Amino acid sequence: MKIETVTVVGSGQMGSGIAQVCAVAGYETYVTDLSGAQLEKSEAGIRKRLARNVEKGRMTSQEIDGVWERLHFVQDARKAAGQSQLIIEAAIEKLDVKTEIFKMLDEAAPEEAILTSNTSSIPITTLAAATKRPPKVAGMHFMNPVPVMKLVELIAGLQTSQETLAAIREVAESVGKQVVVAQKDMPGFIVNRLLMPSINEAVWLLHEGIGSARDIDKGARLGLNHPMGPLTLADFIGLDTCLFILEVLYEGYGGDPRFRPCPLLKQMVGAGHLGRKVGRGFYEY
Repeated sequence: MKIETVTVVGSGQMGSGIAQVCAVAGYETYVTDLSGAQLEKSEAGIRKRLARNVEKGRMTSQEIDGVWERLHFVQDARKAAGQSQLIIEAAIEKLDVKTEIFKMLDEAAPEEAILTSNTSSIPITTLAAATKRPPKVAGMHFMNPVPVMKLVELIAGLQTSQETLAAIREVAESVGKQVVVAQKDMPGFIVNRLLMPSINEAVWLLHEGIGSARDIDKGARLGLNHPMGPLTLADFIGLDTCLFILEVLYEGYGGDPRFRPCPLLKQMVGAGHLGRKVGRGFYEY
């Protein structure tokens, strides 16, 4: 099966970025959302990023025109999925929401279509169980911001076929990404199982008064050669998202203390200090 048309379900920051790189790479791309206002916001964001690419000489105006011919913003996810060979779900990180989306996509998409999720923590096997095509269900975890970050993490569910993995690897590489494959569908997969305990430990350091937020981040940048400190990165990801993933890891690994969320992280989320998206997290923006 040749993948020519892609549907992205969800037009938030991640969905918009995924749709952008797919359309730039030459795929007929549908980005869908129940909210018309969110779709307008998504389109405006993509236009701004593409215009910046022209200004910096990365793309020509003619190439941008081609992208807009291939990129479609629609509210009817069923119709879009019905004409696609690959669907990438990029909705909110909640199991019940994603499960309902996968049930709908399984009904709407062609029998040969591949269904994937951009989830960073929810088991692919669980999502596949909501469908009648588990061998054609997998994870495609793009990194944020999608147009900039070079990695896509592929996740194999319990029944994901090697043909499915090969097909989505080809798509990921065709949009300019490098790939790592989580061969086992374990909580956090590869990237977040590495990342979230690191962020959580940085929050513990702050909670215990061992260092200031700026010194903890400076230590990671200059001592570990990280491009961004862990607390700055947590603000960028969203503290609520970090807490959710840590809770999934903590539960998924049977209460392993490595993944126990720091009380300070819970406190900040409870206070609504969620990071850059609200203007306040470990830093003010």
